[in-house]
Amino acid sequence: MLADEAYATRVTIVVLTYNRKEDLCATLARLTRLRDGASLPYRIIVVDNASTDGTGERVHAEYPHVEVVRAPSNLGAAGRNMGVARVRTPYVAFCDDDTAWQGSSLSIAAHILDAHPVITVLNARIVVGEDARSDPACDMMAASPLRSFEGVGPELIGFMAGACVMRTEAFRQAGGYWPPFFIGGEEALLALDIMEQGGRIVFAPNVVTHHRPSRLRDERQRRSLTARNDIWTAWLRFPARMALRRSLQVFAKCASWLDRLRLARDVLAGAWLVARYRRVLSQPVCRSVEEVWNEESAPTLRHTVYTR
Repeated sequence: MLADEAYATRVTIVVLTYNRKEDLCATLARLTRLRDGASLPYRIIVVDNASTDGTGERVHAEYPHVEVVRAPSNLGAAGRNMGVARVRTPYVAFCDDDTAWQGSSLSIAAHILDAHPVITVLNARIVVGEDARSDPACDMMAASPLRSFEGVGPELIGFMAGACVMRTEAFRQAGGYWPPFFIGGEEALLALDIMEQGGRIVFAPNVVTHHRPSRLRDERQRRSLTARNDIWTAWLRFPARMALRRSLQVFAKCASWLDRLRLARDVLAGAWLVARYRRVLSQPVCRSVEEVWNEESAPTLRHTVYTR
């Protein structure tokens, strides 16, 4: 490890990984080349969710200046909490093991956050694949009906966990990622809690991250967990009317009745936990959420969920 004074002083990068050492090392090759200003590298913290493929040993051998934090088990998204616990800079930039920040994006993000104390989270513009095509979700973010911050971008009600830069202390105050979610749409609850604290989430197209989707992805499991977590989030934070509306939307998107039955089973299995941690949001936050929902349901727009 380098001494703290040898690192960039504004932003630390936290990367979450599980059993994807090849993808991770390709990402680290790009991240370790980034510099803040002329010379200083960014401190990089890799959270290894108890990988069994030798991820930690590979990183130690090839990238000795990268800090590896090994989780005791696969914590899913909540593994990021372990990384943030070690961050000492005011801002933290999150990566998945198949996304990497581009050029001067982190320096731009730090300048934006310095200049706009009310902004808590910046969601990057995401380019995908070898041809660096724009992620369609970013086009929808750019069309957000909420207020726009001049020179930055429009306000959002969510963000993508592996493509955002945020204030470290705000993450901690909001409690980080809720462990029962595991993975899939885990950002939604954290985003709502940040908004409840008075923070603002903004799409910043001048902050760019490159997503090279890993082939080691269980898309079916991710869809199933995302649907369950979406409903859990609704009942954790929304008034009953809004929670019911959201739940019906999620069930309507299921491909079959069998999928709906499985989703109902999964939702009900954690109902006691949701009831225990339920805390209804204030009216201003709920109004912002409904404004976005209503815009999404307009016939000219596709349904938008600002999570991955």
